[in-house]
Amino acid sequence: MGAKTQITSGPAWQDARGLGLVTCAARPVQLGVLASRDSDWCMLIDVHAHFYHDRTPRGDWHERNASRLEAGRKIGITIHVASVLGSFGRTSPTYFPSPRDLEYGNDALLALAREHPDAIRGYVTVNPNYTVHARAEIARCLGAGMVGIKLAASRRATDPLLDPICELAAQRGVPVLHHIWQHRRHDWPGQEASDGAELCVLAARHPKVRFILAHIGGGGDWQHSLAELRRGTAPNVYIDLSGSGADGGMLEACLDAVGPTRLLFGTDLTMDTGWAKLRYLERLLPPRELELVRWRNAASVFPRGAFPAD
Repeated sequence: MGAKTQITSGPAWQDARGLGLVTCAARPVQLGVLASRDSDWCMLIDVHAHFYHDRTPRGDWHERNASRLEAGRKIGITIHVASVLGSFGRTSPTYFPSPRDLEYGNDALLALAREHPDAIRGYVTVNPNYTVHARAEIARCLGAGMVGIKLAASRRATDPLLDPICELAAQRGVPVLHHIWQHRRHDWPGQEASDGAELCVLAARHPKVRFILAHIGGGGDWQHSLAELRRGTAPNVYIDLSGSGADGGMLEACLDAVGPTRLLFGTDLTMDTGWAKLRYLERLLPPRELELVRWRNAASVFPRGAFPAD
């Protein structure tokens, strides 16, 4: 892989230098199974990552993109499966992004994936309130190489407006990562947050779609979400272990609720706690079950060929 070529026109994210990322010429990519080439154990797939671009509120977006990839190298993350939530609130609300902001963010992520094909995969982020646009954007971005769909808090999971999105997910064989607040007790301005019980209702309506319950450690009463999963009405819902919360007993409860075959490693914005949870799971699970959480479950959830070991 050679040095990056500078692009002199277009948005800032199209310039490899502006991305603030370590180029392959400067530092060869040595990630997981791509480095070892002979050990599935080295695979580690982060199913919940985020990157930024020049139209987000962060002035240090270059550095944050670079630091995520660098931290991933140190942790051993093989693939970051990421989303960009529009402008992250700069020009339209984070959880109610405009079509224009969605397209810009998705294009920025596609550019990152092209720059780092060994390290980045993408979810196409859509707002189901714009049904026609959402379905067209899904088709466009999946056609360009994205591997899943991201739904934030633009509509509650029980709302029929999500059905056309999920029908397309079933047709294309891609998972849906759904933002979840663990037990929603009230509403917040600027979003329609869903909890685990509401996601299970959606999953029961679309049994052919694989849903990822986002960040079990992201805040709220995770026991409420796990109690719903224990009912067994939504076997197509997988738990994303990301989020800054790392409560005592949480990982044991996740294993009790769904077993190791429906747990997915993820970090979201706090990679340190994601790594800590993985290290703790090393004490709870035998090697073959830990391998499920590290990457095999993700390989079964995402389309075949999405990852290098498929």
